[in-house]
Amino acid sequence: MAALAATQPIPDDDGVPRVARARFDSDDFFGQQPASRKALPDPRPLLENLTRCVIEILAGARDLEQLARWVTDDVYKHLLKRVVISNRARRARNHPVSRPTFTIGSTTVYEPRDGVVEAVIIVNGRARTRAVAIRLEGLDSRWRATAINVL
Repeated sequence: MAALAATQPIPDDDGVPRVARARFDSDDFFGQQPASRKALPDPRPLLENLTRCVIEILAGARDLEQLARWVTDDVYKHLLKRVVISNRARRARNHPVSRPTFTIGSTTVYEPRDGVVEAVIIVNGRARTRAVAIRLEGLDSRWRATAINVL
């Protein structure tokens, strides 16, 4: 009976009836659900692959869209800003886009709580060594990067 009451037309400001919204937010029930560490795969391969992708994206050799599935919206926006800055710097110095040569060094993984992994991956390149800090959270039975910082 309550479901019928929630779908009855209600006049809008301009007099056109609209259907009333339900009293619950669908994201509360159908949004991303946290996952336990036991239900998630080993994060190390994903951490190393994300690191490779991020370094190649910042170098201009890979498209940021390829990473969209594995990161949250905030991380995507942050990386997009970094890509724009990297592209401007490359154009200002007249450097062509080239695939970077690097090796993945040590990976340090820490689990502050169930379903959360924080890691630092060392990347050894020709000119310099960098550190990539990544935070993964288990959402909807898979890992999603909620923070990525390249140092």
